[in-house]
Amino acid sequence: MAARWIEALTGPWEQKKQYRRDVARLHGLPEPYRTAATGMHRYLMATSGLTDGDALVQMVGDLVDLWDGAAADERPVRAIVGDDPVEFAESFAEAYSGERWIDKARARLVRSMDEAERRELP
Repeated sequence: MAARWIEALTGPWEQKKQYRRDVARLHGLPEPYRTAATGMHRYLMATSGLTDGDALVQMVGDLVDLWDGAAADERPVRAIVGDDPVEFAESFAEAYSGERWIDKARARLVRSMDEAERRELP
């Protein structure tokens, strides 16, 4: 009963468990892949703006799979991200189409303008 109430507020437990497993995998990567993956994870969390838990968990899982595969193949880090790691990370994030915080902010702005317009009319 309490678990349902908490999940209603915070989202599914299984999603959080999967996220934690993926982050643990990320921290278990060998160097230099751990440093690269950790940096990209930090960047994506700060800039992706995803608020959809499913999309976020999928993105982190795919990020770990990417770097895990690179480590297994011993590919150089720059062979993965290229010369511009920011562009790579942003292109990576664009592949996930979940709701973003900016979508909520835009919707809130539109509602505010609609409400202001209604109050303006006689």
